[in-house]
Amino acid sequence: MHVNAAAENALGTIGTVCWTIQLIPQVWKSWRTKSTEGLSEWLMLLWGLSGTTMAVYAITKDLNVPLILQPHLFCTLSYLSWAQCQYYGRKRSKWTAIAMYVGVLVLSGGFEVGMIYAIKPSYHGGNIRPVQFFGIFSSVLISLALLPQYWEIYKYKEVIGISVLFMLVDMLGGVFSDLSLAFKEEFDIIAGVTYSLVVAMDAVVVVCAFTLNPVAKRRRKQTAIAENTDVRDNTIEGGTGVERQGGIALRARESSVTADASERA
Repeated sequence: MHVNAAAENALGTIGTVCWTIQLIPQVWKSWRTKSTEGLSEWLMLLWGLSGTTMAVYAITKDLNVPLILQPHLFCTLSYLSWAQCQYYGRKRSKWTAIAMYVGVLVLSGGFEVGMIYAIKPSYHGGNIRPVQFFGIFSSVLISLALLPQYWEIYKYKEVIGISVLFMLVDMLGGVFSDLSLAFKEEFDIIAGVTYSLVVAMDAVVVVCAFTLNPVAKRRRKQTAIAENTDVRDNTIEGGTGVERQGGIALRARESSVTADASERA
């Protein structure tokens, strides 16, 4: 495609907006239900770390402003969801979860600044390997982060805890970010692989949600029907037993009365 700075920034901005708001449905769902069951805390922690390493890559490579802003917002919201996992899932105190959230943000920020100052001089000197390492490492983290979530899906045999809307918006963010790279003077392969991995691996979760969740819903319904049938059968059997015992007692009383009448006669 031809170089088009306006299209690059417009598409990058749309991708950034998607990746700014994509975790809001997840944070809202966890807060509303007061539960993070089925949501992997490792997914959120590793995604936060991947955002930090991607920020080092984006700033050093001088990508467009939206693509520099995106990993910072992404890691901030990922860490927030991770803190919710500590509070709702691991039952840590509110202040402990807040302290962990602030602590991981400070550590990530310090790491990012330190790495940028460490590798930028060598990058401008023609050594691109350190920058490539951070870009590739970010892609690896994004991929590995979803593996624990896949395990949660396998364990529960359905997608619970994680917001499907979050996954869909996250996929759109990857698509628009990929498109923005197409309008650069030189397509950034590492950034493109990172964004494409997000789309592909999010799609797995979405497909699982639309295929496994209806099956799980039917399974729960059938289980509930079977349990209600068992309760009704037990009630009927119990009632029959009581009636049978009552009949025996009544016949015994009738026999006793007849015997007494015979004796008096």
